Amino acid sequence: ADLAERQRTLTGALHALPQPTIAALPGPAVGAGLAIALACDLRIAAESAFVSTGFANVGLAGDYGVSWFLPRLVGISQALEWCYSADILKPEEALAGGFVKAILPAEDLLEEAYRIARRIAQYSPVAIAMTRQMMYRNAAQPHPLEAHKVDSLAIYYCSLKSGKEGVQSFREKRPANFTDRLSTDMPPFYPWWDQEA
Repeated sequence: ADLAERQRTLTGALHALPQPTIAALPGPAVGAGLAIALACDLRIAAESAFVSTGFANVGLAGDYGVSWFLPRLVGISQALEWCYSADILKPEEALAGGFVKAILPAEDLLEEAYRIARRIAQYSPVAIAMTRQMMYRNAAQPHPLEAHKVDSLAIYYCSLKSGKEGVQSFREKRPANFTDRLSTDMPPFYPWWDQEA
């Protein structure tokens, strides 16, 4: 029960945020540290970083959501290979395997994370949150395209206000000024540990 609560309040809480999340890895991400990085939407790494599941080395199955996040990110075969071997992946291998999106010198890591965050922040927070919601919901419980279209209409509806501003700014050839904010009347986000998702 204690471990379940720690997982829910660490990787679970991180994944359940409506805002996009970025992991900037300056060094090792192993075991639960790997799970924290996996709970984020995007990952970048310093040249000094490395990743490993590590669980096989200590006789444990993955926890903190590793077995949920990793196959969705790199595919089940690659995820199983990394879990079975507990290999240490250098940044180039993590990049080639789809785990990180960029490798940078350590001194540039945080600035790149902030650059990515600023770029995302210029868009509608509602549209970004709803896009994130649709992606994770379908990854958690894939369903036929027609059912997904119906399900996504409620999510799409939440972004109509920002969509009006986006279209108007495009027509006027000016930067968009998104003033919409996340609210409690939006469809609930279904985190990875929620069996109802």
